[in-house]
Amino acid sequence: MYEEIKQAIRDIPDFPQKGILFKDITTALKDKRCFRQIIDAFCDVLQSESIDKIAAIESRGYLIGAPLAYKLGCGLVLLRKPGKLPAATIKEYYDLEYGKAALEVHQDAISAGERILVVDDLLATGGTAEAACKLIKRLKGEIAAMAFLIELSDLGGAEKLRPHAKTISLLKY
Repeated sequence: MYEEIKQAIRDIPDFPQKGILFKDITTALKDKRCFRQIIDAFCDVLQSESIDKIAAIESRGYLIGAPLAYKLGCGLVLLRKPGKLPAATIKEYYDLEYGKAALEVHQDAISAGERILVVDDLLATGGTAEAACKLIKRLKGEIAAMAFLIELSDLGGAEKLRPHAKTISLLKY
């Protein structure tokens, strides 16, 4: 359905380490028509969802989350790597398919009961998105859904995230 978007994404072998096939979305984002198709496709899929804020995961999640928040008329929450946010934060550690990492969010970014859409560019094993869900739940937010441009289906991320909320992926590999 989104063949033009899929064709615009470049594969980079052995990045960030040997054995990883990196899906580079910058080639899709630099094309104004393709970038618009990505945001419009997410809006079409999400228009019936009740969303108060989008929680965008650093850093490529910001590229989708910000214009999507604007188009859907909701707030934007930044989930960042440790030490990047200036006010009081909470932190969640998680495993990557090639290491360990953590996410932080401002303690006052989400109010109890707010419906949050988690957005990132890629769903692989689900570790990063699960950490995002845990942060949101610690702040008493509700996960409305999780949206990804790309899902690497063989890595099982959607299954791992199923207990938190539904996942929406425009492209599956």
